[in-house]
Amino acid sequence: MPSGAATAADPGRDAPPGTPGPAPTATTARRERPAALTVRGRCLLAGGLAMIASAVVLDERDLVRVGVFVALLPVLALVVALRSRRTLQVGRTLEPLRAEAGGQGTATLRIAGGALLGSLRISDAVPDAVGPSDRYPPRFTVHRLGRRGARVGYPLRPAVRGAYAIGPLRGRGTDALGLAEFRHDLLPADRWLVLPRVTPLTGRAPLASATAGRGAEGGSRPGTGNPDVLIRHYRQGDEMRRVHWRSSARRDELMVRLDDRPDPTGVTVLLDRRDGAHRGHGAASSLEWAVEFTAAVTAHLLRRGDDVTLVDESGDPLGDDTATGEDGVARRLETLAVLRPSATAGLGSGGSADTRPSGGVFAVLGATTPDDVAALVAAWPGGGHAVLLDVDGWAATGTAPGRAATASAALRRAGWQATVVTAGTPVQRAWADACGDPAPAGAAR
Repeated sequence: MPSGAATAADPGRDAPPGTPGPAPTATTARRERPAALTVRGRCLLAGGLAMIASAVVLDERDLVRVGVFVALLPVLALVVALRSRRTLQVGRTLEPLRAEAGGQGTATLRIAGGALLGSLRISDAVPDAVGPSDRYPPRFTVHRLGRRGARVGYPLRPAVRGAYAIGPLRGRGTDALGLAEFRHDLLPADRWLVLPRVTPLTGRAPLASATAGRGAEGGSRPGTGNPDVLIRHYRQGDEMRRVHWRSSARRDELMVRLDDRPDPTGVTVLLDRRDGAHRGHGAASSLEWAVEFTAAVTAHLLRRGDDVTLVDESGDPLGDDTATGEDGVARRLETLAVLRPSATAGLGSGGSADTRPSGGVFAVLGATTPDDVAALVAAWPGGGHAVLLDVDGWAATGTAPGRAATASAALRRAGWQATVVTAGTPVQRAWADACGDPAPAGAAR
């Protein structure tokens, strides 16, 4: 709490709304206003001058002295206001520097300088999405400064990930009589980064391209005089001469022989951020759920030691994918924190097979049409695992029910694994379904 005399001001008076923004810019600062007389000070100055003029006309020397004293009071108050404005030293501290959505933070203001001969009212501009109040910014009144100055703080409650501008801090100082005042931008805005929430996960989801040719995908066992044959499920377009008839007869479905064992170099996490593929608004939207789920999966795989490449719906990389370990986790989370919806129409329309990373792909998809499925399969012929969001559950009114189930069936026919997630599903439950394991007890989003 405050050291020195600082009290919270009435939030209902002259409360400018908080202004959310991605980062502080020069245009967010209000133009400084020099110290000036208040209405009371101007009236007193006018009255003193009128008294002097009247005393001169009436030849009343004592009245002249009174008029001079009355006229000088506002002038002295103006000098005091100018001095207070120039000697104030203000600092802002945000803790922590990076917070998680749904967590808490604290903004601390430290005010130092010369002694105040009046009061100082300060107001910090805070976006509604992270501020302590949805209607008014934090406001305080400082009556005096001790040796160590005054310190005031207020809570920050970030509801949605993003980069927010905390500030600018504006001050309004007056003298003890309220004759003069100054308005001044004491501090510029500070950038505060809110990361997506990271849910702890366990296990690893099977990826078609990472397990092709192994026992999980149906590889045959080696025997005497029979080399280890690598096989996978038949896909439309495969040459018939590559069909492994012995395995096909045993499994009662066509299996295709692989010439070489795949060499997966990591995991590609694909996040569908298309605006048209998601429903809902704010923290309760399907896009925010997809970002939170992607953050949890990416952090989990990196901490397991996997090489993770984060890409968007076009196959283009999102942020820097060279860092590993905890440094890699931090950089991926920073990228996801400032991620914005895309106007891209379909999946897999960008990038090339030569530049696209190899290995398994784990796709987090919104509303998916048959054309999207075809584009995804063509862009990632090695297969993978798709988590499809049934976005109609996030919409106020559901439309086209069953689209996620239809897309899931189409992906499975193409050799992918697929998991459908409905609105309200916890992140741990969705990951457990993707891994084929029961969710841990008490799993919550």
